[in-house]
Amino acid sequence: MSSAAEQEAVEAVSNAVEAVRGGQAAAAVPQIDGRPIERPEERPKERTNGQVRGQVARVHTHPGAPVWPGSSHPLGARFHHGPDGTAGTNFALWAQGAEAVEVCLFDEAGAETRCALTEHTHEIWHGFVPGVRPGQRYGFRVHGRWDPWTGARYNPAKLLLDPYARAVDGDFTLPPEVYGHVRDWPQQYIADTVRDDRDSAPFVPKGVVVHDDDDWADDVRPKTPWADSVIYELHVRGFTMRHPGIPEELRGTYAGLAHPAAIEHLTSLGVTAVELLPVHQFAHEDHLLRRGLRNYWGYNSIGYFAPHAGYSASGTTGQQVGEFKRMVRALHAAGIEVILDVVYNHTAEAGELGPTLSLRGIDNRGYYRIQSDQRRYADYTGCGNTLHAGRPHVLRLITDSLRYWVTEMGVDGFRFDLAAALARSMHDVDMLSPFLAVIAQDPVLRRVKLIAEPWDVGSGGYQVGAFPPLWTEWNDRYRDAVRDFWRGALPDVRDLGYRLSGSSDLYAWGGRRPYASVNFVTAHDGFTLRDLVSYERKHNEANGEENRDGTNDNRSWNGGAEGESDDPRIGVLRRRQLRNLLTTLLLSTGVPMLVAGDEFGRTQDGNNNAYCQDNETGWVDWSLLEDPHWQSLFALASRLIGLRHTHPVLRRRAFFSGRSQGADGLRDLAWFTPAGAEMTERDWYAPAAALGMYLSGRDIPGRDERGRQVTDDSFLALLHTGDRPVPWLLPGAPWAEEYEVVLDTSLEAQSAPPGTRHRGGRTLTVPARSVLLLKVVS
Repeated sequence: MSSAAEQEAVEAVSNAVEAVRGGQAAAAVPQIDGRPIERPEERPKERTNGQVRGQVARVHTHPGAPVWPGSSHPLGARFHHGPDGTAGTNFALWAQGAEAVEVCLFDEAGAETRCALTEHTHEIWHGFVPGVRPGQRYGFRVHGRWDPWTGARYNPAKLLLDPYARAVDGDFTLPPEVYGHVRDWPQQYIADTVRDDRDSAPFVPKGVVVHDDDDWADDVRPKTPWADSVIYELHVRGFTMRHPGIPEELRGTYAGLAHPAAIEHLTSLGVTAVELLPVHQFAHEDHLLRRGLRNYWGYNSIGYFAPHAGYSASGTTGQQVGEFKRMVRALHAAGIEVILDVVYNHTAEAGELGPTLSLRGIDNRGYYRIQSDQRRYADYTGCGNTLHAGRPHVLRLITDSLRYWVTEMGVDGFRFDLAAALARSMHDVDMLSPFLAVIAQDPVLRRVKLIAEPWDVGSGGYQVGAFPPLWTEWNDRYRDAVRDFWRGALPDVRDLGYRLSGSSDLYAWGGRRPYASVNFVTAHDGFTLRDLVSYERKHNEANGEENRDGTNDNRSWNGGAEGESDDPRIGVLRRRQLRNLLTTLLLSTGVPMLVAGDEFGRTQDGNNNAYCQDNETGWVDWSLLEDPHWQSLFALASRLIGLRHTHPVLRRRAFFSGRSQGADGLRDLAWFTPAGAEMTERDWYAPAAALGMYLSGRDIPGRDERGRQVTDDSFLALLHTGDRPVPWLLPGAPWAEEYEVVLDTSLEAQSAPPGTRHRGGRTLTVPARSVLLLKVVS
């Protein structure tokens, strides 16, 4: 269609909408491409669940006392006793441009009672409704202008979820009625401008009034220092769905993760924190539902205060809140912290053609970043919209949510999805942005663990190493360097040296420490560790997107055959590569992150984007632990984590200096070639398949809790990715007179230290594609 024709079409829709808004029939029926525009009242009426689509649902005025003025603070629905002792609930909603707001109460049969919130204080609509108690289901209807051309998308026919709802009851199924515009309008390029007046209430979840009365007096937070942390990324549902030790009725739930069988695995592995994939209430995307799939990972949030109801075994009318708290308590009792993966950069309402579920209908222009063409959204997330975290009320929503999860739900930290999108000011990423400034001074949030995914999809969005002190970051440069080294694709070992020793090139500024780097080889997004050594190409056909989704930059190596192989030689090679990758990760300075199941060979059959695979592809397969090969891999991971906990030289709190620490010339960190010589500048730039790293435990910066100097054993790690054994001359004095082999990844079983000793100044043969860890014994 030409631009002139499109403009004419937009004007025609505008005129039609204005006629409907004013209650006047248009003088003539407007047309687009010769087809009449259908006014809302002319749409066919269909019956569903006893109601007529296109008609307003039966409603009632409130039968009891009138709505009292209530308070504008706190936002959301809070049960308490009024000034004369009357029990009820205060409702408060920020809706800057609204003309009227109603809180809508629903009984068990779905009948709706509407109560107008007539009080308006500082752009917050509020009122106290006597008699409303915990368990009450509710939503909001917000009245205002329908003018998509200026970004106004108010539509009181759409029931809206309270952004501060503490619990959500029901599923988002996304039928046409939940869209503020006519979703299936024939001309999709203007569909978002045609208002849909059908009532969405029968088809959307409701918020639930929850009474918070838990003071956490019986809970003891582990408060694990950053340098001592080992993070384990897991999915609440996927981790527990197939676990044989968890009762079937608890699988896939918070209660399942709290079960002793689940916690026993975590403690035997030795991790100090679980990082949970999103547990905020989320919705499934329309394109997935149409293909019979669901959003499995949960990066599609719609309720920032509500634990996702689908993970509750005890109920969804508030019970999910208590169940989540009990899970946190159980993990804390086992010494395990709880970190939430949070998605404050966008919501499930997507772009202008997405559903109207909450913020879009409350104040579209107030919550989202809007383009100069105000029908459209600024999309720095790749998900259709971006929350405008630079605005005070949006920033309040985010920080209120974060504080709630810390103070009332007991969590210990957060990993921020696409954190660069939150750090944008007007357009560019700004490390002095309101979001980062507020976090830095907040007395609650500055004390918890803060992890940034330091990028978004917008211009200038890649910000690895740029976040300020207090923050740690997912270090994808670590991931890439380690993957490339073990597949033989690094041109030299300069980058590997930085990554093994804490990435000082990225983080040694502004008082940051080595634990600013969260080191990982795999994450939920991408290949599992086993698939990384089994596939060179993604195999995402099951996602229904013709294998177009997911990254093509996997930096993987399959060892000679694509996918699972019956060749025993390939199996041996792949398991050795798994041991190499795990060993490298857990010996590196920084904070290691494992992904659930990688420690015993979980596979997704080559799917590197299993975000919609809520099935055996995405779930952890615990039967693998019955295989001796995968048992030995788990034993190795557990033993490596135990080494980290035992040896402070492996979890340093300060960067290495590389300088001599005494008259003998011994340095805290030194690098060696197989010839036994220290690395020169020429060596760093030369192609190499091997690198030796010496870690001195003699003079570790910092003191223990009693002020004593920290000392430890010294270690020599030899990493060799070549396909042939290499003779290695071990450094002699002052580095060591004698070494003892602690670990050798060429061996399948690692249940006990090999214990073999080697003299310094003598040659040791390092097997092909292996890591040897040697401890200085004299």
